[in-house]
Amino acid sequence: MDVGRDLEKGVEEPLLQKEEVEVEVEVASCGESDDRQSQGSIAMVLLSTAVSVCGSFEFGTCVGYSAPTQSGIRNDLTLSLSEFAVFGSIVTIGAMLGAVTSGRIADLLGRKGAMKMSAFICLIGWLAIYFSEGALLLDIGRISTGYGIGVLSYVVPIFIAEIAPKNLRGGLTTLNQLFICAGGSTAYIVGTFVTWRSLTLLGIIPCALLLVGLLFIPESPRWLAKVGRQKDSQVALQMLRGEDTDITVEAAEIQEYIETLKSLPKASILDLFGRRYLRPVIVGVGLMVFQQFGGINGIGFYASETFVSAGFSSGNLGTILMGCVQVPITIIGAILMDKSGRRPLIMVSATGTFIGCFLAGVSFYLKGNGVYMEWAPILALSGILVYLGSFSIGMGAVPWVIMSEIFPINVKGIAGSMVTLVNWFGSWAISYTFNFLMSWSSAGTFFIFSATSVATVLFVVLVVPETKGRTLEEIQESMSSS
Repeated sequence: MDVGRDLEKGVEEPLLQKEEVEVEVEVASCGESDDRQSQGSIAMVLLSTAVSVCGSFEFGTCVGYSAPTQSGIRNDLTLSLSEFAVFGSIVTIGAMLGAVTSGRIADLLGRKGAMKMSAFICLIGWLAIYFSEGALLLDIGRISTGYGIGVLSYVVPIFIAEIAPKNLRGGLTTLNQLFICAGGSTAYIVGTFVTWRSLTLLGIIPCALLLVGLLFIPESPRWLAKVGRQKDSQVALQMLRGEDTDITVEAAEIQEYIETLKSLPKASILDLFGRRYLRPVIVGVGLMVFQQFGGINGIGFYASETFVSAGFSSGNLGTILMGCVQVPITIIGAILMDKSGRRPLIMVSATGTFIGCFLAGVSFYLKGNGVYMEWAPILALSGILVYLGSFSIGMGAVPWVIMSEIFPINVKGIAGSMVTLVNWFGSWAISYTFNFLMSWSSAGTFFIFSATSVATVLFVVLVVPETKGRTLEEIQESMSSS
């Protein structure tokens, strides 16, 4: 370790006044401190991550709720197709509103406070859906849960990234996407066996767990340092790293970075498009655009109807298989995140989504032309499962991981809100237009999605940096100086 850097970081005794032997002892001691830090207890980190990903499970449950409940809700409440389409897509409107305010809320209330508020709003939304007897209360509940998950979609990966050691940050942040997939998969599967009112309980449970769990975990040390609560920041960091872990170096790095940020002017939305922050904005926004315009929410929201249009008598089999595919593949992605790196994983993932969409497009083309009709349903099912598995291994998680890493803390709130808003706008655009696109050309729709996947690979090759194995401060410094 560099002696000059140790001096700047606040090592207790001034090294320049030591004899050469003492310097060597001090450097060795710092190395041992780093070893102790890397070997410290991560029990509290794991507990904090487990609590926060209850919000991710809530996210997945909310998004997946509409797929298996369409016929039940329409029959019980006598809704027209257009009224259900509003119910299905209005969640993204609420999520966009949540995204606009998510950064400011997370900066004002803290990461824990933002998660607590979101869980409470989601809880109210689910109760409104459960007790609804018509479209109005149903839509109010849906837009409420949408607002809650809009905030959660930003704050959960940010919180995990800020509490995790750098060698575990990628894998732990990927758990956000894993539990989104788990929530969606559970909704797909359970929704085929229970009524739509009973399925709301699946959304209420993670809200309750999140509200209770937040009582037992610390706030983000980086946020505490940012708002001037240095003592609380060190206490939280010590809890996260273990009682016997030396946190001196890490605490000093965080504090030095915060002091540097204090000299910077308060960021506005216009500042994000200046030279200093333009590259991270392009990376964050670009990844979210490619993630959503690759078609994930159109395919996920209307999976059952898509399988029927492909030639299956019912969409239940395909929906259940989708639920079974997502979770194990996302687990593999989480394991690979800190081994293979972000860039290779997202390029492999986008290549897979291209293949999956291309296969589905070919199946609809064959069906539309009356050629090999017996193969069309199987080809469509295979393509969608390949697409979903490929998305789950990288495209689902990596953009959120990178988003949580690339923005300096002084612009993280406003930049994170903008990136999350772009994500949810893309989600709304695809979920709203998907049925219209399928009416225009089912094959053409999937070919468009496959072309988007090719563009994703090119974007990653040309623009996206590798962030594996680097501290947040190192990543942000390199992004702003390039």
